[in-house]
Amino acid sequence: MFDLFLQGGTWIMSILTVELICLLFAAWKAPAWVREIGLLVLVTDLIWQLKGMFNAAEVVQQVGDVPLTLVAGGLKVSFISLIYALLIYAASLVIRMLQKPRI
Repeated sequence: MFDLFLQGGTWIMSILTVELICLLFAAWKAPAWVREIGLLVLVTDLIWQLKGMFNAAEVVQQVGDVPLTLVAGGLKVSFISLIYALLIYAASLVIRMLQKPRI
């Protein structure tokens, strides 16, 4: 599990983990913010992933002929943080559903 954390990129995975801690704290102290923090997690990761894809496209443009297996490996690694962000967002939705008053 720690290996996936490192492969996903220590900066973005650390930022997402801090946002997860904020989400759990908000579930306890500020329930109205749970959904917004979940959305912030998704936006943070999408911006980071788009930045990474832009940098990868620049490298491919400079190098020219890049093997498809190398590109596929880079895509696989870039999706690690996206999966983590989606799991955090799903947790925010579950927490939000549990906090809503019953009918």
